[in-house]
Amino acid sequence: MFTGIIETLGIIKDIEKEGDNLHITVSSSITDELKIDQSVAHNGVCLTVVAINNDEYKVTAIKETILKTNLSQWKVGDFVNLERAMRLGDRLDGHIVQGHVDQTGECISIEEANGSWYFTFEYDCKLNNITIEKGSVTVNGVSLTVLNSKENQFSVAIIPYTYEHTNFNSFSVGSKVNLEFDVIGKYVTRLNSLHK
Repeated sequence: MFTGIIETLGIIKDIEKEGDNLHITVSSSITDELKIDQSVAHNGVCLTVVAINNDEYKVTAIKETILKTNLSQWKVGDFVNLERAMRLGDRLDGHIVQGHVDQTGECISIEEANGSWYFTFEYDCKLNNITIEKGSVTVNGVSLTVLNSKENQFSVAIIPYTYEHTNFNSFSVGSKVNLEFDVIGKYVTRLNSLHK
């Protein structure tokens, strides 16, 4: 389980395809604190550390993960948002994040607002994911508050700290991002569909 509060950025050093799997090597400032079998969220995707070598570590993504996320678009040199799993007893500064991406979305608008930014994302609403005004959503692993919630899109406001310390500063119109919708909202939506 994660909180959506990004610890640091990692840089992708190598991507190796093996069958349907991708082995991804990442360099980061937290590598020396990682252990084999530890869960780390990469742009909101929970992946398990399978090898560590100096300041680099390796994770493996299976076909299901690749199909539901933007992993297939990652390339060597890309920066990824990193968060280690929450420890029992930690403060929950963001919201409950599972690290299980629901679907991808596309950035359709970026507005600079005198020192902060508004990003708008569009997603396929046929997958029955929803946002609500002032609810929570995770974009590339970052816990954010929803603004302008619509059936198939929403906006978020990004403060300078988040812009500088996550890969939001690399987004452009057309960027594909990983979305994890609020787990409570997912359960409510599922219950409603069962009672119709």
